[in-house]
Amino acid sequence: MERVEGYLAHQVANRPDALALTDVTGVRWTYRDLDAAAAELAARMVHVKPGDRVMILSENCGAAVAALFAAWRVGAAAIPINVRQSEAEIDRVIAHANPAMIWFTTEVSPDAREHAGRLGALPVSGAFGTLAELCRTSAPDLDSDIAVLLYTTGTTGDPKGVMLTHANVRFGGKTSAELRSITAHDFVYGVLPTTHVFGLCSVVVASIYAGAPVRLVPRFDVNVVFEALRDGITLFSGVPQMHAVLMAHAKAQGLEHLESTTLRYVSSGAAPLDPTWKREAEAFYGVAVQNGYGMTETTAGICATLHETGNPDTSVGPPLPEVEIRIDVDVEGGGDGIGEVESRGPHVMRGYYKNADATTAALDDQGWMRTGDLGRIDDQGFLHILGRSKELIIHGGFNVYPPEVEAALNDHPEVIQAAVVGRILDGDEQVLAFCQVAPDCSLNGDDLKTFIRPKLAGYKRPAHIILASQLPAAPTGKILKHKLIRTFEDKLH
Repeated sequence: MERVEGYLAHQVANRPDALALTDVTGVRWTYRDLDAAAAELAARMVHVKPGDRVMILSENCGAAVAALFAAWRVGAAAIPINVRQSEAEIDRVIAHANPAMIWFTTEVSPDAREHAGRLGALPVSGAFGTLAELCRTSAPDLDSDIAVLLYTTGTTGDPKGVMLTHANVRFGGKTSAELRSITAHDFVYGVLPTTHVFGLCSVVVASIYAGAPVRLVPRFDVNVVFEALRDGITLFSGVPQMHAVLMAHAKAQGLEHLESTTLRYVSSGAAPLDPTWKREAEAFYGVAVQNGYGMTETTAGICATLHETGNPDTSVGPPLPEVEIRIDVDVEGGGDGIGEVESRGPHVMRGYYKNADATTAALDDQGWMRTGDLGRIDDQGFLHILGRSKELIIHGGFNVYPPEVEAALNDHPEVIQAAVVGRILDGDEQVLAFCQVAPDCSLNGDDLKTFIRPKLAGYKRPAHIILASQLPAAPTGKILKHKLIRTFEDKLH
C-alpha cells in the first residue's frame, strides 16, 4: 500500500535541500528538515501502535505538518483538530476518538497553550520546534490504511469522524497539484487550516507532492494576507469569505487591485459563487478565480473549473479525473433536473468512525456517496450547486434556493457577504438574510429590500435582512449558518 509519506520521501530522495515550508516562528525547513522533524516526533511515540489515533490540536505551522507525518510513520491515523474550538467540542472528540497521543502547537497558538495546560500536557522541544505532548492509554482499532480522521465542522451531539485512507489523501493531493499545475517554482500560501480537508489535501499534501514550498500562517489576518499576496506568492486558495474581506480591505485603503507580479492562481471553495462577486474578484486579483466543490467526505474535491479570466460560468465545473457524479432527482428539488448530488471514485471516504449507521446512510453498496447537496448538471457536464438539501427553503409552497438570494444581496457594493436561511413560522418557512457590512456602513435592511426587489420573485425575498459587521464563522472563514438565527435572535421579530 502506498502511503502519504511516500510523497515526502520522494522529495527527500530527489531534492533534500529544497525549501519545503516556512511559518511564523521563523522556520524555513527543507524537505530534509521536515523529514528529520517528523522522525524525531515519531521516535517519541514508542507506545503508539499501528491502528492507534494521534490527535494534533493545532494551528498552521511546521510542527503541525511534522506531527502529521510522524503519526503516519508509526502507522497511526492522524486527527487534526483546530484548537479554536470550545473546550466542550474538543473534549467530545477526545472522548470519541480516544487518541493514544495528543500534540499541541503551543508555539503559535494561545488556544493550544490553554488546552495543553488544562489537559496536563508537558512541553517538549527538538528539531520540530516546541510542542506540548500528552501520552494516553488507548487501543488500536483502525485499519493501517486509514490516514486521517477529520471531524466535520458544525456537528452537534456525538462527533462525526470522517475516515480518509492514505489512497484518498494521496489522490486529493496529487489531483489538486495537477489541477493547479503546481511546480517547484511556485510558492503556495497556506492560510486554510491544515485541520480541515481543503488546507490539508489541496494545500499541504498537494505542495509536497509537487515540490512547492508553502508559507504557513496560523490565522487569517487580512493585513498579513494582503501583503503576503504581493510578496512572491503564486497560488492562493481560500473560501469566498476570505476573498470578500480582502477586497473590502483594499477598498478601505482606496485600492481597487491587488497589484501582485507573481500571483497566477486563485481558487475559491466551500461556498457558492455569484456572477457579480466573481467579476469583482477577478478584477481585483488580476487572474481568473477558479471554483471548486468538495467536502470532507470526498477528500476535498469532486469538481473544479479551469476557466480563463472573464468566463461568466459560476458552476463548479466538471468532475475531477476518475471522479463520477450523478443527480438523484427523486430527492425534493423542484424539477428541471435538480436533485441530490451523488459521487463515486477514489476520493470517497471509507466511512464514519465508529458509526456504521451514518456510513450506511451516506454510502450505497455501489460506492455512491450521497452528498446532501442539491444540484444539476448542465449540457457541458458541469455541475451547478444550489445549496444543501436540508437548507432548501419552501416558502408558500415554492422552493427557494439560498445561493440565488445570496447572489442578489451580494450584488450590492456595500455587502461584503450574505447568508440566507429558513425559519418555520406559523406553518410556513420564512426567508431570512444576514449580511456582513463594514462597521461604518450606513446601509439598512430596507435599503437592501428595495435593492433586491427587481432581482427576485416575491416568494424569494427575505422577510428580514439583518446587517452586522461579523457573521458567525468556522476557522476556515466559512459561515456557520446553523448559528445565525441564535446569534441574531434579538434582532428578529
